[in-house]
Parts: sequence; structure tokens; C-alpha cells
Amino acid sequence: MTLDISSAPIASDTTDHAPPGPTTRARWGRDVSASLVVFLIAVPFSLGIALATGAPLTSGLAAAAVGGIVVGLFGGTSLMVSGPSAALTVITAGLITQYGWRATCAVTAAAGLLQLLLGARRVARTALAVSPAIVHGMLAGVGLTIAIAQLHVVLGGSPQSSAIANLLALPGQLAGPHPPALLAGTVTVAVLLAWPRLNRLPGRAGEFGARLVKVPGPLVAVAAATLLVLALDLRLAHIELPAWQPQSLVPALPHGSLAGVLAAVLTVTAVASVESLLSAVAVDRMSQRTGDLDRELRGQGLANLVSGLVGGLPIAGGAVRSTANVRSGGQTRWASVLHGVWVLAAALALTGGLRRIPLAALAALVLVVGLQMVSFAHIRNVHRHREFPVYLTTLLAVVAFGVLWGVGLGAGTAVLLALYRLTRAHVDVGTGPDGSVTVQTHGPLTFTAVPRLSRALTGIPAGAEVTVVHDGSFLDHAAYETLHDWRTGHQAAGGRVSLVTRRQEDEVLDPDGTVRAGSSPGPHRCRAWTPWVGHHCIEQQEDPHGRLLDGVRVFQQHTAPLIRPELARLAREGQTPSQLFLTCADSRMVTSMITNSGPGDLFTVRNVGNLVPAPFEPGAADDSVAAAVQYAVEALEVRSITVCGHSGCGAMKALLDGVHERPGPPTPLTRWLRNGRGSLDRLRRAPAEFADRPVLDLAEQLCLTNVVQQLDQLMANPAVERRVEEGSLRLVGMYFDFATAQAFVLDRAAGTFSPVEARSDRRTDDDSAERVRKGDLVSAADSEEGPQLAA
Repeated sequence: MTLDISSAPIASDTTDHAPPGPTTRARWGRDVSASLVVFLIAVPFSLGIALATGAPLTSGLAAAAVGGIVVGLFGGTSLMVSGPSAALTVITAGLITQYGWRATCAVTAAAGLLQLLLGARRVARTALAVSPAIVHGMLAGVGLTIAIAQLHVVLGGSPQSSAIANLLALPGQLAGPHPPALLAGTVTVAVLLAWPRLNRLPGRAGEFGARLVKVPGPLVAVAAATLLVLALDLRLAHIELPAWQPQSLVPALPHGSLAGVLAAVLTVTAVASVESLLSAVAVDRMSQRTGDLDRELRGQGLANLVSGLVGGLPIAGGAVRSTANVRSGGQTRWASVLHGVWVLAAALALTGGLRRIPLAALAALVLVVGLQMVSFAHIRNVHRHREFPVYLTTLLAVVAFGVLWGVGLGAGTAVLLALYRLTRAHVDVGTGPDGSVTVQTHGPLTFTAVPRLSRALTGIPAGAEVTVVHDGSFLDHAAYETLHDWRTGHQAAGGRVSLVTRRQEDEVLDPDGTVRAGSSPGPHRCRAWTPWVGHHCIEQQEDPHGRLLDGVRVFQQHTAPLIRPELARLAREGQTPSQLFLTCADSRMVTSMITNSGPGDLFTVRNVGNLVPAPFEPGAADDSVAAAVQYAVEALEVRSITVCGHSGCGAMKALLDGVHERPGPPTPLTRWLRNGRGSLDRLRRAPAEFADRPVLDLAEQLCLTNVVQQLDQLMANPAVERRVEEGSLRLVGMYFDFATAQAFVLDRAAGTFSPVEARSDRRTDDDSAERVRKGDLVSAADSEEGPQLAA
């Protein structure tokens, strides 16, 4: 049986996962809606950042308006929203204390000019080379500094000039708090923490809470505290919004040493640029678009220039405001521009209402933001990559000495740690029962390891048969000369020496330094990675089980020693995968290969046809997939679920042939394939397409359409639906074409599958992609704007 599907074009099905390209009117409607959501987040946050820096509160609104309008128009990342940044709070506060407010505006304008110059020189991607440990350590240090300072305001006092002074004064402040300020701050913190959890209430209360949480938490928290203060008629300090005077719009030159002023400009430029560019990469990945980082840097520079001239705070891009923009349906850069227009209108028309907000409420908002900048997810990640000393040094130095010294000391620690690892080498000598000697080296062999290596080699008896196994790390000239000279002398004394690289098991180093291939001792007469690359190099065996055991033996000999420490760590700490990967059981689908992942990265579910059985499907329901999905979402708390189909899927061909509808008693396979009937229905209504080429045939089109359908059926799982609606879980559609080894990702805006392109500048892009995949980039900027949006 073959399905009769018309070849006439059919409009795409309007789903959350593959919507059709919206019309111009629809795009405008979505942009307006998204801009209002971002505006409601930006107003309280901008006021809170201005309060924390000690700047006029109008400067926060000015920066938000300029960031939205100027960067929205001229930036290179269309869906990113810019404004005052929490990461620059401590720097700006220090500049105001040292030089005054008008001079700080001049520093902001100068930093903008420098960003324009750097953008024109096309150096934006170099900012992405900064170690994530330094970035996260800086953000955590800034967050702690902000939180300690704002705690004084929540308690009814005033912050001191430095984090150390605030810590020393904190016991006295705790001993005599101001009850009305403490009440307002406590209410703000309670609402901020409880608001995102309203949708977890049982029954109808949870359904009502799911609708409420769509209103930004910071806005609700500040409004609740303000209404409480007004209702109880409490006497509290409120925000002051002075009128903008013409003279306040003219920056003044800082008074002080030229070196100090240049350092201030460079600090603002570096922090604002790195934060903006990292956020831009995260937003591009999230929205599946490609931005221009150099243009983005120029847009940020122009915004800081304008902000400094009109009396605004320094500006940087924020991934959370941008995340709110993307998830609220923003389509173009006009969503950011409109958000800036709404902020400007609020600053001009709503000053009376804004003046009723108590300072303690804004201070509590910024306090929570500061504490959330210390992310345990970041700490786990840097610890996993053995860079916790860099993180801790940066954090403590930022708190004790400021951002500039903190970043500098963190970078110095990173260099020392890299040098330590470069010089860390182990040499182990073992003697076999036949008298042969094996010398195993671990780590890079540099000139610093030559004394250790020389002592090990000179202790080997003359005439012995020796195998030197190097782990494939760096081998410098001094170490090579030591090995070469010793080998020459040992062979002259009647001995035999083989120099073998462990990671390339059959490659032997000749005395002249060339590499020749040797023979593998195992059944695979090829390198360890070729059994799944070239079947012609594998000795075929009649017993498949024996061949499998041979592969296991090769793993135990060559691969297990390399990954044993990581697997031991996972055994101790348990699994914490960030993604659920649901794909087909097809033997050609090697998930670790196409995703470049390793142990602990993916929670994988495989079945025939990568199907997600819909609930209440008569005769076809299956709980195994639903159970795995629920465990991944609720217990492991994965942040994304990827459904990956592939070309030439036998299950899809069977569906087209009507195997599941054949008469007679159903077999387990035919009952299972009935879970794909929804994909057949979607194929009739709205077949999925490629963005860059036509589909080859009906079977390939069903393979694509099936991915979109299974994403819809995932939403029938209550755990998935709840996490997606609260914004902490993302669904991704993927397709892999075997013939071209090309992966395609579902473009939600266009409703088509677009190829994943390789990049020429692999080191920078791979580092950025890894940070986004681990949740670092968005989380780093997530701490910037509040708890209501988890990146």
C-alpha cells in the first residue's frame, strides 16, 4: 500500500516547532508583543543598576532606551537586547567615586569610541578567547560585591565605598536594621523567588499560576513592595528622578593621571565588549541565526558613545533580555527598538509613579540578581575542566581589589596553571616476566621533564628489549634529543628499542623522527578508529561474538586507560547530562560521533523510527519512551531534548508501505509502527522541507516530517509541557543525511531544516559552541537580569 499524496505545495502546519514564515503584519505583531515583555523587565532592572552604582536613576533608563534603540538599529545580532549591565556595576561605581558622574559619562563615551575602532578593525572574535573560568569568576565576584552593598540598603543603611568596607560594616548594620526597609526588601525577595514556581502548584492553581508567570517577576516584586509600603503608609526612602538638565548632558574630562583614565576606559571597553559578544553568540545559537559580531561591536560602541553623551550608564548586551525577546516571539530587530521606545516613554511620562518605588525594593531586586551571578552550574563546569583555581582567584580578587585587578590576577593564574600542566609529566618503568622493559610516559615531554626521563632511561639494563610508549602529548626538541641519544646508545650495546605513540597504537617513531606504521597485535589490522570507517581493513570472523570481544579487548588496552579518570569521576558524582537525545536504533547512527560528545554528555533514547508514542493512542501506546523522557526531564533536569531522524529510515519506508495496516494478527513491530500514524497525517497536511534543496523522494520527506511530529507528541508529556512553558527546556529537531554526512537543524521561524555549517575559525567557534552547549553563556548573562528567566 502506497500513500497517495498530492505533489501540490501545501502550507506548513502552524506549530510551535515549525511555524511557517510569518507575514509582515504578523512579524510586527510579534515584535510589539515581545517588546512589551522586555520593557517590563528592563525598567525595574535599569533603575536597580543605577541605584547600585550611585548614579542618577535617570541614567539607568537612559541607557536602557539608548541600548534598545541604537543597538537595535545598528547591531549585528538582530534579536539581542542591550542596556545597563550588572557586570559593569562595580566598575561604574568606582569611576563615580573617583572621578564623579559627568567624568564617568566621558569614560563611557570614550569606551564607545574604542569599541567602534575595534569593530572597524574586525577583532570581535578575539574576545571569545577569554577563558570561561575568568568570565564566570568575574561575574561571580561582581555579583557578590553588588549583593553585599545592596544588603546595607535593604537593612535601611547606606553602602560603603568598597566590598571589604561593606563586609566590615555588616555586623553593625545587622544589629540595628530599619524594620520598614527590611519589610519592603523581604517582600521583594519572596515574590522574586516564589513567582517562577507558581506553575508548579497542584491542580487548577498550577494552571492559573502558569498564566501568571508570563508577567515578569521583577515587575511584580517591585510593584508588590511598593503597594505594601503605600498601604501601610511606611516612611521609607523612595527613588529620586531628577529632571535632565542641559548641563548634565555634557560630559566632563576626568581629573587624574592619564594612565588611570586610560585604564578606566580599557576596563569598561573590555568588560562591555566581552559580555556583549558572548551574549551575541548565545542568542544566535538560541534563535538559529547567524549574526555579524564585528557589526555588533560597532553597534555597542555607538550606543555607549550616545549613552555617555546623554548621561546614561555604560551599555552591554544581555542574554536574558534577549532570551525574553526570543521566547516572546520577537522576529526582527524592531522588537529591541520598540522596547527602547517604551522605556523612553516611561522615563518621560511615568516619573510620578516611578518616584513611589521604595529604594529597599530596588536594592532587594539587585541583591537577588547579584547572588544569582554566583552560579553553581558554572562552578561545576570549571571544576570539571580543572580550572577552579582560576575561577576562585578571579572571584576573590574582584571582591577584594576590583574588576581590573581580578581579571588580571585570574589571567595570571590561568597562565601559571597552563605552564604547570605543560611541565607535569610522569614516567613509569615496568619489567615483564621475559625481561622486557616498558617505559610509559604521561603528559607533555618538555625540557622540564628531561631530568626525570633521563633518570628513568639510564636505570634500564643494557641489552634489554625496551618499548617506550608515549601518550601522544607534546614532545619538544630537548625531550626528543634525550630519547634519540639514549636509543642510539642502548642499541649500540645490543638492546632493541621501539618508540610507540599510544593514541596512534601502530605508529612507531624512527630514529630520524619520522613516523612509520607498524602492525597491530589485535585482529583489526588498522588503527583503533578504523573499525567503523573502513570495513575492508577488518579481518572478518565467522563468530560475530568473537569479533565483538576483540573490539572490547582493543578498548580495554588502548581507550580505557585514557578515559578511566573521567568515568571514575562520573561513577562518584553520578550523571548530569544537559541534553536528552532521542534517535533511531539504526546501526549507522553513531550519536557520539555526530554530536562530538563523550561520557556523561547525552542521555540517549533509541528506538525504531525515533518515535515518541502519543498518549491514549489505541493499540499503540508504549510507556518506555515516556518513562525515559520523564526521568530525563524531572530527575536529570536536562535543558534540551533533541529528536534526530536520519536518511533511509526503514521504519519510515515501512509506514509508507502500510506495514502497520496489514490484515492479520499484529506483530510487535506493526503495533509499534502505529505510533507513526501521526507523521503520515502530517505528511498529507504539511510536509517538512529543506531550506537549501528539494527533498529527494517521499521517504525522505516523511523522515523530515516525522521529526516535527515527534516534537509535537513530546509536548503531550506533562513534564515536558511544564518545563517548556516555564522556559527551562528547549525542544530541537535534527536530521542526519548519511550520504553526505551532513546534519540539519529545524529552523522554527521558517519551518524548514537548515544545514549545520562547518566554520573555518574552528578553535574560537568550537569554544563558543561548547560554552553554549553547557549552558554557560546564557547562564552567565542570565544572572544579569533576574530569576524569572532561566536561560
